[in-house]
Amino acid sequence: MNPFQKIRTFYKETLSELGKASWPNFEELRGSTVVVIAGVAILGLFISVSDFSLTNCVELLTMLIRS
Repeated sequence: MNPFQKIRTFYKETLSELGKASWPNFEELRGSTVVVIAGVAILGLFISVSDFSLTNCVELLTMLIRS
């Protein structure tokens, strides 16, 4: 089979499959976006607090060891 024919076939099949996909409406998209942003914010806050706490614990331990 011609390489250009393979590309054409792939393109047609891809468009066909995209047509079968279930696309969200605006309300579903907005709701999912809010959930993702909230999850990222919570995870970022958790990582920040964990980093701050662990950094202070390590500094405290190194001060105790040195004295």
